[in-house]
Amino acid sequence: MLDRHLIPLVRRPLAALAAPLARRHISPNQLTLAGFAIGLLAVPLLAFGCYGAALLLIALNRLCDGLDGALARHSGGSDSGGFLDIVCDFIFYAAVVLGFALADPASNALPAAFLLFCFMGTGASFLAFAVMAARYGLQSPVYHNKSLYYLGGLTEGSETMALFAAMCLWPAGFSPLAWGFGALCLLTTAGRVYYGFHTIRRAEQAQ
Repeated sequence: MLDRHLIPLVRRPLAALAAPLARRHISPNQLTLAGFAIGLLAVPLLAFGCYGAALLLIALNRLCDGLDGALARHSGGSDSGGFLDIVCDFIFYAAVVLGFALADPASNALPAAFLLFCFMGTGASFLAFAVMAARYGLQSPVYHNKSLYYLGGLTEGSETMALFAAMCLWPAGFSPLAWGFGALCLLTTAGRVYYGFHTIRRAEQAQ
């Protein structure tokens, strides 16, 4: 929901940060994998209750995620890089939730399982539509520089980062935050399924 408003605001600063990396011949894929490794290091920190340090690594992961895209635009980008980026993103999101479940299994395991279930819905609707959009040559009217054409919703990258930040700053509130955000994910999934089905059906009928 917020991505379409925030992405134009951060594009220029990210491009400025990516320029020296491009001059040093750092590839977008290297940055993607480095950010992924940094993000996974947050899991044991969360498990041991080091929430401030974990939040820092989560933020660094998201910075790398923005920078690898900006760096890709310097080199023209690639479909293989876009594939690697989205796979790492989805694993990272699930890993953070796992970290909170490990921190307090008695209180957090059930809401964590619910949130992962809801993440599966948003992820499946995201990727399935992207596959079909590519097949029918559909182009995104909003995210012109993305490797995939995907549908937006109430819970996108910006909202997920805000959720993780809130959970780190208020770890005792993990359960209500997980249940609430999971419910928003279900609404996002329902909207994507409805809009995606009808968009693809119109594309089928147009052929």
